[in-house]
Amino acid sequence: MKKILITWWLWFLWSNLAFEWYRKCYEIIVLDNFFKTDWNIINYKWLKKEIKFIFENKDIRIQNDVEKVIKKYKPDVIFHVAWQVAMTTSIENPRLDFEVNTLWTFNLLESVRLYSPDTIILYSSTNKVYWDFSNLKLEEKEKRYIYPDYPNWFDENITLDFHSPYWCSKWSADQYLLDYHRIFWIKTVVFRHSTMYWGRQFASYDQWWIGWFIEQSLKLKKWEINNISIHWNWKQVRDLLHANDMMNLYYTTLDNIDKCTWNVFNIWWWEKNSLSLIELFNFLEKELNIKIEIEHKEWRESDQKSFIANISKIKKLTWWEPKISKEQGLKDMLKWIESIIN
Repeated sequence: MKKILITWWLWFLWSNLAFEWYRKCYEIIVLDNFFKTDWNIINYKWLKKEIKFIFENKDIRIQNDVEKVIKKYKPDVIFHVAWQVAMTTSIENPRLDFEVNTLWTFNLLESVRLYSPDTIILYSSTNKVYWDFSNLKLEEKEKRYIYPDYPNWFDENITLDFHSPYWCSKWSADQYLLDYHRIFWIKTVVFRHSTMYWGRQFASYDQWWIGWFIEQSLKLKKWEINNISIHWNWKQVRDLLHANDMMNLYYTTLDNIDKCTWNVFNIWWWEKNSLSLIELFNFLEKELNIKIEIEHKEWRESDQKSFIANISKIKKLTWWEPKISKEQGLKDMLKWIESIIN
């Protein structure tokens, strides 16, 4: 039986990954230290009821802890998804951000190099390694921002720049993964993401905006709050990816690992599956039969007004592309959040 190690598995997507790969008859080893205790424990209890797995309650920031796990299990594949995801947190605590995003990755790579060099590592990175596009021509349309000089949006060759500790730590991890293939021949792949969503995602004010605004809209409907707070106006744009499409990406990449190794891929959909805040609120007003009142706050430093990935590279190498439309995905997400708050 092949072994899959998932780092920091109690995030929403990785809980789903553990569930799905167990169903495919893989042995699941998970490495987590309950960094986000409340909803990590919720996901842990859910998975304990659903699947069998080996749980290693260790801190991947500690090299010796990581080495013990890699040396003991020698996994065939690692889904490396241990990350600090909030730019705001990185500014409040840049050391923690560095330890989680960069040092954590380095410790894992060193452990694989020393004790399991045939292991494949798939890494979940971010589109925040790209700059905030403040120097590009930006047009403000009725419901969204666009970059008219980039009709096919952003591929992997767009300029890299770093405007927060979070951006620096994630890019450093990207480069370590790529260089460990170039120097030590470890099979590594980097995925740069924007917005993922689906069940088991417990959103907060500064993480996972789709889930957060859906939850706030449901509270608005029940008169628990009077309005929804957003930063700047409501025309910021992101592209979306349903967790099921992401899991299919992992399957497809492993099937094509020789072509994908030592590559960075922008992952999401093209413009047709992108979403601005006002478009999300229009959808929720229709679905919930409510009127959403907005409180506008100041612009967040270094935020991107719009990001939509060009996925030509991954599609060319693997023929992978997402299947779940934003309309269906948002309805799925709304139904799941309703089920946990009612």
